[in-house]
Amino acid sequence: MEQSASEETLNHLTRLSQKPGVQSTLVLSRETGAIVRTSGLISNSSSANPNSTLPPSGDSTTTADGYTNGTPGGTQSAEDVARLVWTFVTAAGTMVEGLDGKDGEVKLLRVRTRKNELVIVPDSKFLLVVIHDTPPA
Repeated sequence: MEQSASEETLNHLTRLSQKPGVQSTLVLSRETGAIVRTSGLISNSSSANPNSTLPPSGDSTTTADGYTNGTPGGTQSAEDVARLVWTFVTAAGTMVEGLDGKDGEVKLLRVRTRKNELVIVPDSKFLLVVIHDTPPA
């Protein structure tokens, strides 16, 4: 039996999220950038992420365990990360269209910062985002 694209996408996210050093994952709507599911990031609004088991972050940015917004290194809230990822993917899509024409399609985006590395896998319905520790150089 053949897997649907959504099942394949979720299996891909599961494989990526089990890698060492993964701090959090996000699944965003490809159409709107809305958060579908998240783990490891605290949401500013409990209604923004009904599938999360994490409590909303409220006004405080520092949690009882000493992390900022639930992850080491001060990663922003799930909404902030989703907004930044959505903007980045949209810009990358515009660039690819300019290079390859209307048939161009972004397959994978990888961004490394001093603190984190983001792997973004666009799918027909979702954007999968895995945030992990930046590997040593």
